[in-house]
Amino acid sequence: MRPRTLALGAAGAVGGLLLGNRTLRADEFEPPLGHEQATFRWRGFDIAYTELGDPDDQDLVLLHGLNAAGSSHEFVHVVETLAEEYHVIAPDLPGFGGSERPPLLYSGSLYTAFVTDFLREQSDEPVVVGSSLTAAYATRAASEVPVAELVLVCPTPTTIPGEHPFVRSLFRSPVLGEGLYNLLTSKPSIRWFLADHGFSETDAVTDDWVEYDWQTAHQPNARFAPASFIAGFLDIDADLGVELGELDVPVTIIWGSEAEMPEPEVGRAMADTAGASFTSIDGTDLLPHAEQPTAFLDAFERR
Repeated sequence: MRPRTLALGAAGAVGGLLLGNRTLRADEFEPPLGHEQATFRWRGFDIAYTELGDPDDQDLVLLHGLNAAGSSHEFVHVVETLAEEYHVIAPDLPGFGGSERPPLLYSGSLYTAFVTDFLREQSDEPVVVGSSLTAAYATRAASEVPVAELVLVCPTPTTIPGEHPFVRSLFRSPVLGEGLYNLLTSKPSIRWFLADHGFSETDAVTDDWVEYDWQTAHQPNARFAPASFIAGFLDIDADLGVELGELDVPVTIIWGSEAEMPEPEVGRAMADTAGASFTSIDGTDLLPHAEQPTAFLDAFERR
């Protein structure tokens, strides 16, 4: 192949990526829980959060899990019912949802610091619900900030074995990285991930849910926090069973019966070590509050 032909081909490929990346940006973003979000200023940028219920009721902070399309939207099926009894506060973590998404090198320590500061400044001895990886941040925060109770949904301190700087750098890169990120967060890909380890039943993954995840995953600068997640930098080094056992607060662990990342047996062992209560919700995976909201609310009420 002649050098000029090769150069034109490369230029065309780059141009195609640039054009494709521009056309795969969402123009609108609806509030994740159907209500206008307020703003918490943290370390120089804005964190969006939803507030529902009577401020005189006990605070209940909902902390969503982390993935390429993470947001407080994962609580959309339970938040209204919870707000009948609690003063619900549900942030979108830095780099996700309606919050600002600066091109930081996101890390587990940064999210632990955020959760700690948010609980300290925006709530008063709350019940805290933490989903998946954010449950680990909530556990660390609870050792520094007074909380009334922890309710942890499929808690884990790790998701990706090891840290991979090259992967993070690749996804952060302006053309190729954005193109790879757009493939990862395409609607077919989002649907596959949700069906593989979000929901236990494929039929539970609705078009509306996929559409919302696609919208939140295609906001400006959306790839930077997921780049750290994919590369393993949002994990923390922790034995959650031991750390939970050292806290002087009630702990409830809720697990999906069909979860495999990790399995319910991991949750039972963690609960035994921590002296916590354990509940498995039949027919659910890592998002029991989204897949079986009534059963989740029943388990939450019985804790």
